[in-house]
Amino acid sequence: MAVHEERKRFAGRSQKHAMSLDDLSDDVESRYGDLGDDLTIDLDRETRNELAVLLSALGPDDTDELLRRALHGFFQTTVETGRLDFHLRSSYDVTYDEYLSGMTYDEMTSGMGFQGTQNNQEDVRRYQY
Repeated sequence: MAVHEERKRFAGRSQKHAMSLDDLSDDVESRYGDLGDDLTIDLDRETRNELAVLLSALGPDDTDELLRRALHGFFQTTVETGRLDFHLRSSYDVTYDEYLSGMTYDEMTSGMGFQGTQNNQEDVRRYQY
């Protein structure tokens, strides 16, 4: 699916209603199955050039391995910068941590959230950095 079509699909989804943790899990499983064993992509001129430079510089004989490493790097950067959480929150109303745990924050805290008693200010400050 083209990137533009993908953006339109997710933009439309977030405007209708936020999806849930279960929806995210279902989508991930479905997309994982759709990938199959053979993934073929068309590379534009710039991407093909960048791939050729990386293959020349890093020396791996296996283009697939380089692409796997690139995807891992992109995923890690997206997680670390908070971009993944932003997009997950926009589309599914969950974070990556909630997805990994299989529970939303409200489910983990039994709906208590950050509600604390006014008399217990010392405990609240203890967790602030």
